Amino acid sequence: MAISPPPQNISRRQWHAVMAGFLGWTLDAFDFFVVVFLFDTLAQQFHVPKALIVRTTIYTLALRPLGALIFGWLADRYGRRVPLMANVIFFSVVELLCGFAPNYTTFAILRALYGIGMGGEWGVGASLAMEMAPRRWRGVLSGVLQSGYSIGNLLAAVAARLVLPALGWRAMFWLGGLPALLALYIRSKVPESEAWHEHRVESNLHIWRTVLSRWTTVIYLLVMMALFNMLSHGTQDLYPDFLISAHHFTKDRASDIAIIYTVGMVVGAIIFGRLSDTIGRRRSILAALVLSLAVIPWWAFGGTTIALIAGSFLMQAGVQGAWGIVPAQLNELSPDAVRGLLPGLVYQLGVLIASPTNGVEFALRDRLGYQWALAGFEITVIVALALVVAFGREEKGRSFRKAEGM
Repeated sequence: MAISPPPQNISRRQWHAVMAGFLGWTLDAFDFFVVVFLFDTLAQQFHVPKALIVRTTIYTLALRPLGALIFGWLADRYGRRVPLMANVIFFSVVELLCGFAPNYTTFAILRALYGIGMGGEWGVGASLAMEMAPRRWRGVLSGVLQSGYSIGNLLAAVAARLVLPALGWRAMFWLGGLPALLALYIRSKVPESEAWHEHRVESNLHIWRTVLSRWTTVIYLLVMMALFNMLSHGTQDLYPDFLISAHHFTKDRASDIAIIYTVGMVVGAIIFGRLSDTIGRRRSILAALVLSLAVIPWWAFGGTTIALIAGSFLMQAGVQGAWGIVPAQLNELSPDAVRGLLPGLVYQLGVLIASPTNGVEFALRDRLGYQWALAGFEITVIVALALVVAFGREEKGRSFRKAEGM
């Protein structure tokens, strides 16, 4: 993937920091979504029910907070760059090993270990990127960073279409070993965060005292991120299977539609991220949620292929539009001393709370039908998240540096 030149008024140092976070999250998400496109294949390979393969995504999500805790703590104590490099190497090696799994038990253990790496990358990469980004560009660069998750999904969909038929399922995971090369880019191009140098803590006790002293903020962010993760995982993880099972699409057609709506994710993240620099973080998130709520009839109940494509595109433009603001919002609301730890930790604890989402929707499918299982769950989540965001706060454009004029 080529590294684009920085936009005007953004230095190369700042752009490399944003790109490190973006590429790390892109490759991390690719490694996660590979499994989503292999539910049936892996069930046949390991001779287990598909529900057990779906459950491995829960194992991955459930272990992400541990990764956020470990790598976030390292980032606040020792800087952003080295923990980020270590994290990328860790999750790449685990993903590579998944391609050699001889049975379901080994595969499930590896997917749980992978969750540690996935959980650690976002917090460290986001803190580095947001601390380096100019304040007036923070929203749009937040959208660029978060769109890495969507690009990872897109790459997984393309791999499912091209690599899986030609080379088999194991090669899909072997590709996941390539991100280790990103560590070389971080080492050679990415500077350490000056904000971290200015606010560096001298002890572990200081880190935890800071977190506990802001317990109301921590609880608010935790609730918000649990709902955010129910929104994203509830609309994305099972959707290819939904298209195949409920609408009788072939795997190739479902993959094609996934590619189209993933473009909507990227578009939404950048547009709403930029909008947040103008009208504020909360208003932009609410606008994105309104879009997602409005298109649920097409997204879940569309009677034609065109309706489903349009509905899924707009749904994900709204979902990832709201998500595109999250890196900026979490980092701006976090205390300076724990910006490496807190955003990633509440994000991944939110993932832990939301980790049963796939299983709940899969179970509701048997009672309500696939359409109402997805639609009913997401209507509830969107309304709840909108209320939490509307009654929350923001600190748009807050400086992370002691010296003004960053």
